Amino acid sequence: MAQLIMADEALAAGTVTRRELVRRFVKVHRNVYTPRGTELTAMDRAIAAWMWSGRTATLAGISAAALFGVRWLPDDSPAELVRTQPRSPSGIVVHSGAVDDDDVCQVRGINCTTPARTAYDLGRYNPFTVGVIRVDSVLAATGVAVDEIAEIARRNPGARNIRRLRRVLAVADGGAESPQETRLRLLLVRAGFPRPVTQIPIRNAYGRVVRRIDLGWPQWKVGIEYDGAQHWTDPAQHAGDIDRLEFFADLGWRMVRVSANHLKFNHEGIIRRAWTALTDAGFAC
Repeated sequence: MAQLIMADEALAAGTVTRRELVRRFVKVHRNVYTPRGTELTAMDRAIAAWMWSGRTATLAGISAAALFGVRWLPDDSPAELVRTQPRSPSGIVVHSGAVDDDDVCQVRGINCTTPARTAYDLGRYNPFTVGVIRVDSVLAATGVAVDEIAEIARRNPGARNIRRLRRVLAVADGGAESPQETRLRLLLVRAGFPRPVTQIPIRNAYGRVVRRIDLGWPQWKVGIEYDGAQHWTDPAQHAGDIDRLEFFADLGWRMVRVSANHLKFNHEGIIRRAWTALTDAGFAC
């Protein structure tokens, strides 16, 4: 985590001089500084925005998610706050909607929206696909249930973009381990496939889980594996993938491998191969 200081406090305590502040630090927000050359993460930006508010604001959206340890958050997005002054500098977005006391908690001594409220906001404020990715990530990191998010939606039927949120919650799944796995799942659902199960456990003869399949349909023993770039460029990873696929094949699974290039440029190929695997396994439309 980056070093962040309140200039007035640091000067008063004598931990930095005005000369050092000018030469060694750069301003993030009014009265909030970090050493020159620092690359701020989503969490750093969240804490810097909270400090800008005089340590009184409540973190929301991406900023609250960062505090919960949610992965795959953009480091260059503005911090998000509620319960603070509406006028904010560049790099901070203040949401004006009311937040119930029950929807606020503390993490590391910082007020933030609860995991359920955080997912509720992320699902509303982002375009549909990004919203699903963000909600999936919150589900995975915090263990919050979709029903808890839906309950907040039921309490706020007239909230902005509430219809979008409901669409997001209808397909959200905490089993996605990357944004690309979420995109792959959405592609399959949009193409008319039965909703795939995520993180399918494969057990040995003693009932112990020894492997997991990214997503698929256990009843037909068809699995879909998303392979990032390292699966193709790292020889050790590639060799492990060969062993892994042969292991699944020995158990009677039909596996469809999808690369980043497939997901970006060849949706039709993914859909065709998945349909072929399912129909060969006995699935009937």
